Amino acid sequence: MEYNESSIRSLDWREHIRLRPGMYIGKLGDGSAKDDGIYVLVKEVIDNCIDEHMMGYGKAIDVKITDQKVTVRDYGRGIPLGKVVDVVSKINTGAKYDSGAFQKSVGLNGVGTKAVNALSNYFKVQAFRDGATKLAEFKKGVLVNDPRQSKSDEKNGTLVEFEPDDQMFKHYHFIPEYLDDLMWNYAFLNAGLTINYNGRKFYSKDGLLDLLKQKSDPEEIRYPIIHLKGDDIEVALTHGNQYGEEYYSFVNGQNTTQGGTHLAAFREGIVRGVRDFYKKDFDAADIRASIIGAIAVRVQEPVFESQTKTKLGSLNMAPEGASVKNYVGDFVSKELEIFLHKNAAVADVMLKRILQSERERKEIAGIKKLANERAKKANLHNKKLRDCRFHFDDAKGEKGTESVIFITEGDSASGSITKSRDVETQAVFSLRGKPLNCFGLTKKVVYENEEFNLLQHALNIEDGLDGLRYNKVIIATDADVDGMHIRLLLMTFFLQFFPDLVKAGHVYILDTPLFRVRNKKETIYCYTDEERQNAIAKLGNKPEITRFKGLGEISPDEFGTFIGENIRLQPVLIDKEKHLLKTLEFYMGKNTPDRQDFIIDNLRIEMDKVESIEEKEVEAEA
Repeated sequence: MEYNESSIRSLDWREHIRLRPGMYIGKLGDGSAKDDGIYVLVKEVIDNCIDEHMMGYGKAIDVKITDQKVTVRDYGRGIPLGKVVDVVSKINTGAKYDSGAFQKSVGLNGVGTKAVNALSNYFKVQAFRDGATKLAEFKKGVLVNDPRQSKSDEKNGTLVEFEPDDQMFKHYHFIPEYLDDLMWNYAFLNAGLTINYNGRKFYSKDGLLDLLKQKSDPEEIRYPIIHLKGDDIEVALTHGNQYGEEYYSFVNGQNTTQGGTHLAAFREGIVRGVRDFYKKDFDAADIRASIIGAIAVRVQEPVFESQTKTKLGSLNMAPEGASVKNYVGDFVSKELEIFLHKNAAVADVMLKRILQSERERKEIAGIKKLANERAKKANLHNKKLRDCRFHFDDAKGEKGTESVIFITEGDSASGSITKSRDVETQAVFSLRGKPLNCFGLTKKVVYENEEFNLLQHALNIEDGLDGLRYNKVIIATDADVDGMHIRLLLMTFFLQFFPDLVKAGHVYILDTPLFRVRNKKETIYCYTDEERQNAIAKLGNKPEITRFKGLGEISPDEFGTFIGENIRLQPVLIDKEKHLLKTLEFYMGKNTPDRQDFIIDNLRIEMDKVESIEEKEVEAEA
């Protein structure tokens, strides 16, 4: 191909966003991951409402989200009526450049609502201001209705309504748990703000203290949550009984899921404060083991590492120009030390937890060393891991973000996935038989059990999530009883020893089709019995129907269809109402009458479903 003047193109704002959406909202996705594009669209709109609230305008936000439509109404100042069209359709246009109009805002680049507009089948914006209103409507970023200003008796504020473009976001669906988390985070970070979402009220009085109360089991935390507040900074922390560390970090109301300088300083400040108080040089890992913490800071002109604002870069946050590292670290260490001096009972419990972690670490030190040596030797000549070329921790671009690992069982299944995978971003880890049920066991078993040891090394999560090599850890097992059991055993392993991996949204279940319905002209893969019935009706003339009982029965050529662009994933989510250890004990602990009754009752329900399906099939054939 020639490179000349005709190769140079100039795109308008709308064309560029639609051609390169990843620059503006990260990955598109289908809604199965909490950082998929449809949630970024929702956030971009609500962020503007939050910025109004932070400036002292509007104490409530109304949000309604259905399967296809998002509606957000705030009661702030309202967009200046003469600029309603411009602020949603002209790049680098907005009030966030004026630090007087919007201080410590999360919206910085004048991009947010423009991206929502360009990536929506339908987009509507309406401002209400001082007895007047201005409306504008768009389709895929193209202005289709621009009526004149008119009178209005509505309260001041802004209304935005949009429907994501189903051509860009293929097979998208909103997961209620992700939206609930989003609304609660807004409430926790803006104490006194009311968010009315789909008929429910989200409100917090005590900010991050309320957040940690919701995120932790009151029976599992070692001492009452420590809650510290200062100028533009708020932190909360406690110790639990779980393995690993668990943090929630925010900047200007933005959930920085990948952390950044403020979170690193928070972790360092905890260590320094503890060492200063106890006058002992504890190992940092022992201090932070089992910690649950949250930090929120507010700064002017924050520097994020991408438009999606999931990781904070370095910047100055204090009026006197102190760095985030120094400002946050000094605040946490000083205030934590003061708190421990004033609360001797909490200090005693914290010390016991740190000493317990120290003993546990020393007990497994020898086993850990031997296990690591075995893992290194195994990696030289074992075929358990078929790695990919790009990893989550060594690339900030799309390939690093899209890196996944499939955990599967058996040579046939892993062979099919290996042959059909994308070697750039998709790795495969092959299990040998069923994993051990590790519920109630100590972390010592992770090093003693070869499968678990090699798996944690493949993921590189031995010392936490900082080195995680794959953004998505996908459990890919057969759709039968044995496959379901293996799935439960793997989930138990992660929840028991690496709960932060699940809570951070990295673990998924692979959906594969149960049926193939085809005739000479067309093949349809069906994930449910309803889809199978529809496929039979569509193809007619008694098509060939295949029931896939295991992944090994699906050929590599077919597998490429299911793990490529149209991959279907179910995120592993933890119900806030059901505490983790209690849930694990019920399903994976010792057999009890309650669990027997649960199995029997649900078996009856499933048998009734099967009988109903069989009756419909007989009727259809007749």
